Amino acid sequence: MNATLPRLVFTYLLLLLCTLVFFGPILFMLVGSLKPDDQVLADAASLAALWPREAGLDNYHSVFERVPFASYLASSLLINGLIVGLGLLVNALAGYALARLRWWGRETMLAVVVAILVIPFEAIAIPLFYQLSALSWRDDHLVQAIPFVANPLAIYLFYSFFLGLPRALEEAARVDGAGVLRTFFSIVIPNSKAAFASVAIVTFLFHWGMYLWPLLMTTSESVRPLPLGIASFHTLPPLAWGDILAFGVLMVLPVLVVFVVFQRWFVAGVASTGIKG
Repeated sequence: MNATLPRLVFTYLLLLLCTLVFFGPILFMLVGSLKPDDQVLADAASLAALWPREAGLDNYHSVFERVPFASYLASSLLINGLIVGLGLLVNALAGYALARLRWWGRETMLAVVVAILVIPFEAIAIPLFYQLSALSWRDDHLVQAIPFVANPLAIYLFYSFFLGLPRALEEAARVDGAGVLRTFFSIVIPNSKAAFASVAIVTFLFHWGMYLWPLLMTTSESVRPLPLGIASFHTLPPLAWGDILAFGVLMVLPVLVVFVVFQRWFVAGVASTGIKG
């Protein structure tokens, strides 16, 4: 007992230190967004950076006055909504076909899905850009969403989850005359809510901050998502760090809300789909 207590104290102190290191930049961004602009960098080298001497919402008002933030937010929500919504349907069907159906080339297709996981998007961004430009498909919301609907990671996660589902309910549905699609929508989906929630959150978190593809494919401000919005906002004169930090808080807030609301589903989904780390 006496030997265990110091080790336990050391462990918790180490975890607390790690928490402060990772939470520090977020706290600095939040506190800086509430400060007058002349105090943001002036206090950066001291602990005063983590506590505002004068707090207010002027920086947030300035963001909405200087740029069409509501348009950026609506574009990001629409693009990510399409990616997540269509992706859940497409990737779940693909994962189910790989896990449950028997068809020629299934093992090869599964190997291809796993192999694609190691290819970064940056490696295919330019060829994809030229391909879609040749089709004159640019500068709208759909071109920012459709290429990411089919996701190899989501397919593999659904595949892994469906392998672990008991076959008894599906076999009973087949005996009652249900086809593959009816079995999938009536039996499989209601028993896979945790997997769907987990994949939806992971997909949303990954694509919310995507910058390269919108930068390549868009020119109009009306279809510009938040990552491009904050990049262009950073270059607008005058350079006001309080406004930039306020923009950052507004950009991160939807992600935090989604994660907090669906945290229980995410944890259950992580456990059920076998994600480690």
